[in-house]
Amino acid sequence: MQKPLQLSFKNIDGSEAMKAIVHQRVGRLDRLYPNLIGCRVVIEAPHRPGRGGARPPLGISVEVEIPAKPKIVVKETEERRTSRDHAAVVNHSFDVVERKLDDVASVVQGEVKTHEAAGETGTITRLFPEQNYGFVEAKDAGSLYFTRNAVVDGRFDELAVGMMVHLTPATGEGPMGPQASSIRLLGADRAGERG
Repeated sequence: MQKPLQLSFKNIDGSEAMKAIVHQRVGRLDRLYPNLIGCRVVIEAPHRPGRGGARPPLGISVEVEIPAKPKIVVKETEERRTSRDHAAVVNHSFDVVERKLDDVASVVQGEVKTHEAAGETGTITRLFPEQNYGFVEAKDAGSLYFTRNAVVDGRFDELAVGMMVHLTPATGEGPMGPQASSIRLLGADRAGERG
């Protein structure tokens, strides 16, 4: 990210464990979406503690700045029944942020595909689903790295080693060298025609 993480706590002391979860999730965002400008996270206890000293429900606000698009803002408040594990609301909030970033990436890739007919066919050579990336081999471009958000229509989980795909090489290199800016499953345009 271009700017350092802004993390603040209101009406609650931020534990080291909570800070570690936030830093881990922001680091993941930075790896999956390397063009992000910045991230601001506010964690607060919006209500007074419950009877018997129970933990108050936690509220979290995550704002992510992305180039040439409006900020992505996610605000969550955990339910009292889940207040035992504050990590759950933090993780859920970042999951929502990732889905929204995937949506933005799909729109951007759609715009690129509309304006650029460039692309070629390649074969998936390696997949790392737990880390959300893989490699595709293309005749003219060689081995290219790609991330989950580069797969059009959110179909990353449908990929398999040896599968043929249509790809568009990126103009710049990613964290693992040359990369593909989009991966489209062959025949994906007909997927909706099943009866």
